[in-house]
Amino acid sequence: MHSNKEMGVTVLSIMILMLLAEVEGWKMFHRGRGRGGMLGSPRAAPNTSVPSAELFLQLLDHFNPTVPRTWEQRYFTNASFYVPGGPVFLMIGGEGTADPLWMVTGQWIEYARHYNALCFMLEHRYYGASRPTRDLSARNLAFLSSEQSLADLAYFIDAMTVKYEVPEGTKWIAFGGSYSGALAAWLRAKYPHLIHGAVSASAPLLAKADFREYYRVVEDDLAISNDSCVTAVRDATQELNMLLKDPLGHKTANEIFKLCDPIDVLEKNDVSNLYESLAGNFAGVAQYNGDNRQFEGVTSSLTLDSICAIMVNESLGTPVKRYSLVNEKILDQYSKTCLDYKYDKMVTDLGQTDWRCEAAENGGRQWVYQTCTEFGFYQTSSLTAQIFGDQFPLDFFMQQCSDIYGPRYDAKQVMRGVKRTNTLYGALHLQATRVVFIHGSVDPWHALGITRTVKQESPAIYIRGTAHCADMYPSSPSDPPQLVAARRRISDLIGQWLDED
Repeated sequence: MHSNKEMGVTVLSIMILMLLAEVEGWKMFHRGRGRGGMLGSPRAAPNTSVPSAELFLQLLDHFNPTVPRTWEQRYFTNASFYVPGGPVFLMIGGEGTADPLWMVTGQWIEYARHYNALCFMLEHRYYGASRPTRDLSARNLAFLSSEQSLADLAYFIDAMTVKYEVPEGTKWIAFGGSYSGALAAWLRAKYPHLIHGAVSASAPLLAKADFREYYRVVEDDLAISNDSCVTAVRDATQELNMLLKDPLGHKTANEIFKLCDPIDVLEKNDVSNLYESLAGNFAGVAQYNGDNRQFEGVTSSLTLDSICAIMVNESLGTPVKRYSLVNEKILDQYSKTCLDYKYDKMVTDLGQTDWRCEAAENGGRQWVYQTCTEFGFYQTSSLTAQIFGDQFPLDFFMQQCSDIYGPRYDAKQVMRGVKRTNTLYGALHLQATRVVFIHGSVDPWHALGITRTVKQESPAIYIRGTAHCADMYPSSPSDPPQLVAARRRISDLIGQWLDED
């Protein structure tokens, strides 16, 4: 049996690096994604040691065997629970830097301890330190796709089986949350000879360009917290509409929303960006409401109840003033002094191709590319009676694709990519056994996932009152009983799978 790599990196050093990275940058919550990825890091004690990174020589293009270019992909190992004859657990990296904290904490580690599993985590190509190409030009981003990522995982499994002398017949279980939760389910479906089962948390399996349902769930979340909160947000949006109609109102908006660039002549895309950013303040809180993450402080201390308490408190001023106070809370969480809303600035930042640029380091440029070529997932204002206004329709997001990556990445390309993804994987009709789909009712992403059991061999667990990937994080005394029960059910399912041939 192989031993762990030396535990040389501490949580404190990771926190410092991540906090420094969060000081600068354009948006704090963009397209349903927090800075650095949709799956936050788990809580851990300040001086917890984590495994050092290792490198795996990976093919650049798995679908063109005539060009055997390679690159080094980062991964982590924890063999401390492993007993020969036990299973292998594989945590799949998503659209952000793979955090080694996941190798020592989180629910999958509890399952690994219980079932004596050998644990790996493979970082997703193009994110974190897994950099296959010399830059992030649109031409080089052609090798960034879910298909290539799944093939990465398949080759990695084969290689680790040899390296660790994993006995024939050993069962591999895949784990993932959010986008990587979809990858876990797709890996089981596409490579069933390699993956015995998959735990798929908060996975958006249906690719969809106009993800209009997202903000409907956010609205429902606010209503559950306080029905008056919905009315207050709607009133604030109407007041903002009025402020943007004249120069005096522009001055007020500049001041209360702490805009980085004063409003002069409002361009259509700037208006869309402003409305979408302010809506994103509420969406980010709803998506991660009350979970047990370590970082992305914008949602760790702010909850639906706390922002609704601001919105319904008439002593704090008019609805639009209260709306601005929520924005101020978000800015403070990220140590930012002003709100960026300029469209051209966003396009410029996301258009940089150097790995060292901020949009590349937090994965923003890469993830937006994947939305333009594979998934869509655009959280639009298309639904009627939208409490956040109707200023960020589908066309607004489609235009970003061509403005950032070039004219060939137009609306038709987006729609082709969405159709292709659903054709390749089956969307909500995914055909795979031994997959468990877990979703929280508060999480807006559940609208694109499997939330009810269709086949008993691949059940769904729908957890009332929990948010994005809540089941993956470490346990807390404040966890609601339905979350505790869901984790117990997941553990039992893993045990059942391990007993099946």
